[in-house]
Amino acid sequence: MTDWLPLSPAERSVAIEVLVHGPLSRTALARRLGLSQGSLTRLTKPLIESGLLVEAAETSEAESGGETRQGRPSRPLGVVADSCSFLGLKITADRVYGVVTTLRSEVVARQDRPLTGHDPDAVADAVARLAAGLAKGRPAPAGLGIGVGGLVRERAVVADSPFLGWRDVPLAALVRDRTGLPVVVENDVAALAEAETWFGAGRGLDRFAVLTIGAGLGYGLVLGGRRVSFAEEGRAPGRYWIVDPHGPLTPDGARGSAVSLLTIPSIEYQIRAATGRDVGYEDILAGAAAGEPMAARVVGEAARALGVLVAQIANFALPQKILLAGEGVGLMDVAGVTVHETVRAHRHPLAEPVDLETRVSDFHDWARGAAVLAIQVLVLGEGRV
Repeated sequence: MTDWLPLSPAERSVAIEVLVHGPLSRTALARRLGLSQGSLTRLTKPLIESGLLVEAAETSEAESGGETRQGRPSRPLGVVADSCSFLGLKITADRVYGVVTTLRSEVVARQDRPLTGHDPDAVADAVARLAAGLAKGRPAPAGLGIGVGGLVRERAVVADSPFLGWRDVPLAALVRDRTGLPVVVENDVAALAEAETWFGAGRGLDRFAVLTIGAGLGYGLVLGGRRVSFAEEGRAPGRYWIVDPHGPLTPDGARGSAVSLLTIPSIEYQIRAATGRDVGYEDILAGAAAGEPMAARVVGEAARALGVLVAQIANFALPQKILLAGEGVGLMDVAGVTVHETVRAHRHPLAEPVDLETRVSDFHDWARGAAVLAIQVLVLGEGRV
């Protein structure tokens, strides 16, 4: 399954380039990596012999990313996507979501399982049962990635997760002991950003940003084609990202912060505080669309806050694209016009329009991000700690 391990740094560069951008002709691959044809042949030969790379059907150099040379056919290099499989899991406050992916992060199976509590051992047991269910009837997976909301250290320890009430939980070790698999743990937004950089909305871009809204608010930035990691990743910077200093005060986040204005719990709290009724997020959006005054006001404030955030990201990070994802993106369906108007109002009049892509996603998409992290770290050694 993984007879091609371990990879040298040079082999890893070739494998990643083909995995993310392939199939590629040898001419294109050598040019992209700045290698001579001789060096490329030396590096690709063991990868082909071991089964990681494969010569695809003949095509023209132009079709496979190279330059046409009098119509000479080329056999581009691609990866064997099903040479091994990976498990990706996303842990929320009440469920664990899991997927099985190929080497190219194509999802081939998905399941989820409820959590009955947040005791670390019980959660690890639930993760192990879900992993076993996903792997049943399939070749043993090469590794397992887990995404968690919160601060993660060394891709192994959940240092702080307010959703689970965890501090310094060695989650990778707990799951590895139960599954026997290599395990990597990461902040869920970071994992999603990695997946989108390699295989999604940010593929091939030099500068790219991810903004997620839902139970919390997350932000990821890619520069030079690589995600920017930082020490406070997962500590909810949106709590202190003040959008409107005169905005609402909610249990989480400072007055008028992005968290107080934009997250699902804060929007539900504002409606409850104003009306005394518990109304779910989807019903609040529906009420705003129908013109209910309180729902329309709260949703309108959230839309303006989102527009300010998107504009600030565009102004300071200068991304080529911003991906808006998470379970709260239904806001765009109801108040997208307000969001875009606010973005324009906070940008230079002659600035290029912001390329804002909205992705309606469920937690299995986040689990896929964790599987991509497993591919990067456990298999290709990219960013190994």
